[in-house]
Amino acid sequence: MSENLNMFLMAQKQIKDACDKLKCKPAVYEILKQPARVLEVSFPVKMDDGSIKIFTGYRSQHNDALGPAKGGLRFSPTLTLDETKALSMWMTFKGAIVGLPYGGGKGGVACNPRELSLREKEEVTRAYIRAIAPLIGPQMDIPAPDVATNAQVMGWVMDEYSKLQGFNNFGVVTGKPVIIGGSQGRTQATAMGCCLVIRAAARKLGIEFKGARIAVQGFGNAGSNLTTILHDMGAKIIAVTDIKGGLYHPDGLNPYTLVKENDLLKQKTDAGIIDYPGAKVISNEELFAMECDILIPAAIENQITGQNAGNVKAKILAEAANGPTTPEGNEIIKTKNIFVLPDVLASAGGVTVSYFEWVQNLQSYYWTKEEVYQRLEQKMIAAFENVYNISQKYSVDMRSAAYMVGIKQLADAMEARGWLS
Repeated sequence: MSENLNMFLMAQKQIKDACDKLKCKPAVYEILKQPARVLEVSFPVKMDDGSIKIFTGYRSQHNDALGPAKGGLRFSPTLTLDETKALSMWMTFKGAIVGLPYGGGKGGVACNPRELSLREKEEVTRAYIRAIAPLIGPQMDIPAPDVATNAQVMGWVMDEYSKLQGFNNFGVVTGKPVIIGGSQGRTQATAMGCCLVIRAAARKLGIEFKGARIAVQGFGNAGSNLTTILHDMGAKIIAVTDIKGGLYHPDGLNPYTLVKENDLLKQKTDAGIIDYPGAKVISNEELFAMECDILIPAAIENQITGQNAGNVKAKILAEAANGPTTPEGNEIIKTKNIFVLPDVLASAGGVTVSYFEWVQNLQSYYWTKEEVYQRLEQKMIAAFENVYNISQKYSVDMRSAAYMVGIKQLADAMEARGWLS
């Protein structure tokens, strides 16, 4: 029997388990099991060939007990409403675990960005923002980059929303170019936050970080930045993969060489992979089964499943992607004494620095990269210690502990607001 990989049902199960462990009031789960608000829109875009194409977009706002909704904007041909809802729920917990004054949001457009010209991508972005404009704003819902979107797309978001408002409104979106209100360090924030908690976990487990063998799945923004940051911290990147293949070298790969070669496998040779002296061509499945100290899924959801989790040999599994481990995969991982840094903790660096950007926008006062990283380290290490302490107190795994930390924050806020009585 195949696994149920519906992300929305996964998120609901994670919330229910944490509520049960904390013995929360039934109302806590009833409120958190569904997004508070969901919008589905359809909008026309004129394509380069003169035709009109209709696109579908979504925006989900899960819970605003702690503050306005916050979360990414993705362009994906497989994007669904359930996926969007689940991602908004995970965003709620990321913010709560790190102690941010945010609820969870997520959105995007069902499209294949590889098939869009730059002009078409801009038109899709602007049309989507016009369609969801009544639901977003600095005090309501603040989008950010996600899969297949970047700083340029966020610049278009800010510009289109500002046109609708009639004045510059930098705080409506984060992840923008620095010249128009973006924050120093935002591009590397998800990777940096993940690296900080990986290093903290290695210390806690007595793993020597210098020379630690690391395998990374995914070589997009998070994955490529992870490899260079970890390399600079003294770790050894022994394997990387992306959607088209991967490389393994027992003595370590130089991530700067891979980045220089146009983000790993994008600069093709006849063999379909870049030429890296002494490296072996590998698949994702080989990477997951590799003997290593730290395995980092940094691509997309549902990668470590009931079918392959038994092959994982890492000491630490650090989830830089959203939802990379399925419930069945997670149950197997728990039996293998693998220390998990769950996605709602390990990938929270992006939303943390997005919060810093939003604060800077509201104040019109901007920080240096050093200030940003110093504050990020304080937030991420405090969150890691809090989750670790809960895992020890309740004798639960780190994923359960992370959700328990988030649930406690949300339950306290909802109680204080009178939502539970």
